[in-house]
Amino acid sequence: MDYRPLGRTGLRVSTVSFGAWAIGGTWGDVDDQESLAALHRAVDRGVNFFDTADVYGDGRSERLLARLRRERREPLIIATKAGRRLNPHTAAGYNEENLTAFVERSLKNLETEAIDLLQLHCPPTDVYYRPEVFDALDRLVKAGKIRFYGVSVERVEEALKAIEYPGVQSVQIIYNVLRQRPAELFFPEAKRRQVGILTRLPLSSGLLTGKMSASTRFAADDHRSFNREGAAFDRGETFSGVDYGLGLEVVDELRPLAPAGVSMAAWTMRWILMEDAVTCVIPGAKRPAQVEENVGAADLPALPPETMAKIRAIYDRRLRAAVHQRW
Repeated sequence: MDYRPLGRTGLRVSTVSFGAWAIGGTWGDVDDQESLAALHRAVDRGVNFFDTADVYGDGRSERLLARLRRERREPLIIATKAGRRLNPHTAAGYNEENLTAFVERSLKNLETEAIDLLQLHCPPTDVYYRPEVFDALDRLVKAGKIRFYGVSVERVEEALKAIEYPGVQSVQIIYNVLRQRPAELFFPEAKRRQVGILTRLPLSSGLLTGKMSASTRFAADDHRSFNREGAAFDRGETFSGVDYGLGLEVVDELRPLAPAGVSMAAWTMRWILMEDAVTCVIPGAKRPAQVEENVGAADLPALPPETMAKIRAIYDRRLRAAVHQRW
């Protein structure tokens, strides 16, 4: 496993980390014992950074991570998110009173005195134009409730605005071979400001594993079933906003570029890690075997320039018009 610095925090995190959305819910059936086995396998393989949120299973994944921390001696870095508990989810709800209440609840779930990294959870765009929100986060740092804070965003424009605030240490953003825009403007600016970049949905909701087909069926409570058109939250969170059928076609085009014997999942995540501005990828996993496949990305050699060029050409020809300017 390789490790990269997380912004200006002084922390070093595993380049392949663990996204805990799936073990919380909205990805079909999940078993807590199997989830714990996956979490332990991740630690065994050198993963030290775990990303969750207070709304993943209404605190379920936070509580699983608290148990993991009790059962392991290795130092683990756990990031969580706050804001999506708001109903309605409005910019006005991101005030000091609500944020403090969310933090207190996560502290209880995580069984800790201070959250390693708190992230605003894809707030409305107006939040980034309210300095008082970030002032409140600064006060939570001073109070010892959180060690560092960052943001999770939907759009490149939000990421660029967020890093104008000096206390923002990290930005979590969707970036994969189906969503390449962040590398154009945001990555160089984040690197210049020494802001960590956590890339979520690196496998595009599983599309980039290469294991899905037109006949694949998802459970009714799986967001890949109910959110394809953005019915529940931003459409870009499901299959990166790419039409499912088109996504399958693009994966079929990409498949021959992967070396023999290398999984599509590991290979496409290695593509992400070619960007030195990226701190880590945070794929989800519900089973130990999925963890094994994910962490394989850290062991792969760099992709050759000609392969990188071919991947970009496929994106430009098949996907750019559909997704590039949307997020």
